[in-house]
Amino acid sequence: MTLFAPTAAWVQDEHKMFAESCARFMADELAPNQEKWADQGMVDRDFWRKAGAAGIMAGAVPEEYGGVGGGISFDAITAYEQARKGDIGWGYGIQSIVTHYVTAYGTDAQKERWLPKLTSGEMVGAIAMTEPGTGSDLKSVRTTAVRDGNGYLINGSKIFITNGQNADLVIVVAKTDKDAGSKGVSLIAVETKDAAGYSRGRNLKKMGMKGNDTSELFFEDVKVPADNLLGQDEGQGFYQLMKQLPWERLVIAISALGSIDFALEETLRYVKERKAFGSRIMDFQNTRFKLAECKTKAEVLRSFINDCIARLEVGELDAATASMAKYWGSQVQNEVMDECVQLHGGYGYMQEYPIARMYTDARVQMIYGGTNEIMKELIARSLDD
Repeated sequence: MTLFAPTAAWVQDEHKMFAESCARFMADELAPNQEKWADQGMVDRDFWRKAGAAGIMAGAVPEEYGGVGGGISFDAITAYEQARKGDIGWGYGIQSIVTHYVTAYGTDAQKERWLPKLTSGEMVGAIAMTEPGTGSDLKSVRTTAVRDGNGYLINGSKIFITNGQNADLVIVVAKTDKDAGSKGVSLIAVETKDAAGYSRGRNLKKMGMKGNDTSELFFEDVKVPADNLLGQDEGQGFYQLMKQLPWERLVIAISALGSIDFALEETLRYVKERKAFGSRIMDFQNTRFKLAECKTKAEVLRSFINDCIARLEVGELDAATASMAKYWGSQVQNEVMDECVQLHGGYGYMQEYPIARMYTDARVQMIYGGTNEIMKELIARSLDD
């Protein structure tokens, strides 16, 4: 299977070659390590550097900063090929999001300092939005960044931060003006190495995505230079977040599609080999009909995602459509995983079968990046326009 829909006009030969390179890397370096990373609760730093050396994190980064210089569609390919190998634990999606924040809003000096390291895997990125008690409500963040001489003092805490244990560069959503509502939100980058007052909580234990490090982060008078502000002025953070959230939501849908393709492949293999009552499980009508339903859902999702990628490449993917992709992709992913576990029977509940891991991994897709209920609200608002 492939990310590309047969009618996708955005797909060029370079995309196909990049996809082949990504697929080989994931098969050689990612797939054999999934169980190890799940046991240790974290992807090895060495893997990040290998991914950087392979160029699979460089697709959308400008050439002058060590990238390939392609469009965001190259990041879509990397995200798909990761999930296509049955993994959504490696925090590449967040790395891509951080990279795009720096590319879109960073000064030349910021780009020169951070992009080559993010692309090479020398630096792991995180974005600190969610706080205890605020969830998806970005306007209500309590973390503050107060001017102090030639810098900012950051105070507050964040929770459920992907790549939290490994992160070298954290983009912090903070209030630079507590009385200005959404207009008081700014994005400030924190380089975590030797940052006084910065600390990580424990690596949180999750139901799924066990190979991904997820942490609570604490900021106690963390001093950062004023030029770590992303954007020309304070108060641009909420606008910046809204502009970048469509990619965050689309990448969730893309990983959903990759996971679905992998699950269907695994389930087809199982039902063709496993017998019951003297027949292959594949030969029962219920099995064939269930798989037909899952395959149809996958192909409908593939066409929609390809349309969204094409829109994003030309800057026309609106928030409502991205919300549809995130909501529908994660919903379909969970429906397919449930059917595939059922078709595996008792073995589908055993951790040594990939489908068990993918079932638990899938559940959070309907929660992070904005819950599916929030997605529906955003979609509904667009109907009044």
